[in-house]
Order: sequence, then structure tokens, then C-alpha cells
Amino acid sequence: MARRKKSDDSGGLRGDEWLGTYSDCVTLLLTFFILLYAMSSVDAQKVQSISQAFVTVMSGKSGDTFLEYNMYNGKVPIIGGESDVQGMVDSGALGKGSMYQEIKDFVEKNELTGAMDIKNDRRGIILELKDNVLFESGKANLIPGSKEILEKVNALMESLPNLVTIEGHTDNVPISNSKYASNWELSTERAVTVVRYFVEEKKQDPLKFSAAGYGEFRPVEENNSEENKAKNRRVNILIEASNNKE
Repeated sequence: MARRKKSDDSGGLRGDEWLGTYSDCVTLLLTFFILLYAMSSVDAQKVQSISQAFVTVMSGKSGDTFLEYNMYNGKVPIIGGESDVQGMVDSGALGKGSMYQEIKDFVEKNELTGAMDIKNDRRGIILELKDNVLFESGKANLIPGSKEILEKVNALMESLPNLVTIEGHTDNVPISNSKYASNWELSTERAVTVVRYFVEEKKQDPLKFSAAGYGEFRPVEENNSEENKAKNRRVNILIEASNNKE
């Protein structure tokens, strides 16, 4: 009598179907660990940048770091920068900021401390030059020695993206001659003369510069002595906190 074939209870399965699911899981796990590795590499770079930034700030050195704030318009910290002297901030941070220190170091390194003072202003940083450094009394033509000073200042201006305003100021002694009817004209022409030096002789971007003349109406001291009058006769180079060209 012929034997009966055993019935196939496996339902057509071969027994190795689990390998497909297993291979999918292995692939997903591999992808997951690759992503984790990539993320950890990025984070390590960020941690290293943060560490370097804190070392720079705490040591008082200058540098392009994520800690350079644009505090003038209230933006959050930014990472990196395009130059050592960039992103000017308001007067609340200028005295402590690296940009102010960079300019101060530049002035000292180039032996310009005798020709100018550096001041903080809510509008930016001011290089304040006494009028006799650039001009003869009552005149608006640059004296020969002034170009040596402006040549060094020009190197600083070239490194800055910020807008620059040249301001002319006088004391309250009236001037009236064939060329200038008042201190308004004298202070304005002096400012324009300095702007023309940077733009025409040094080929700087004219959109970056502007000129203003204030006459005797914005003194830093009362005009009650010759010493104070000398302080009021000045040309300011204002490096504006904003670097937006309109």
C-alpha cells in the first residue's frame, strides 16, 4: 500500500523570511549611527569654537568669534566675522568691545596718539583730531604734514565696512573774510576737504563717506578760555555703528 505524503503545514514559507526584516533593521541602525556620528562631529566643532571664543574674550585678545554681538540694533550673537574691525556697537559696549580695542591698538601702533583722541559716542567711535593737525588757522587746505597722518588713518578706513562721517567744528570766535562768511562755511569745507582726500586721492568708496559742518554749535568745552577754544576747534572722524549703505 502506497504511503501518504505528509501534508505541508508550512503554508509555503521557507523559514528564512526573517532575514529581510533583519537586513532592514541593520540598515536603519547603520543609518542612525552614521547620523549620530555626523551630529557629534558638528557639535565637537561648535564646542571647540566656543572654547576658543571664551579664551579670546577672557584673555582680552581680539578676534572673530561668535561672541561678537551686534548690540547696536539688538540682534543676537553672530558666529564669525569678515574682519577684525567689524560690526560696530553702541556706546554701552564700545569701551569693552574688541572693535574699540582694535582701533585703539591701531592708533597706538601707528604712533597717532599725539594727533588724535579716541572717544565713544552713541553713534559709533570717534577719532578726534585738533584742527591744527590738519589745517592752518582760518583755512581749509590740508597742511603738508597732515597727509602723513591721514595716510595712516586711510589704512584703518579701508579695513572697515562701516559708514564714516567727517565732522568739522570750530570755536565761537567769529570769522569773516573774503572766503568764509561764518564758521559754518569754514567747518563744512574742512570736513569736505578730508572726505575728498579719502575718496579722490585714496580712491575709497564715496558711498561710504559723508561730511558735516557744525561751526561753533557743538562744543566739547565752554569757550571761556584759549585752552577750551582749542579743544573745540577739531575735526571728528566718526566711524558709525551702522555699516549699512543706503
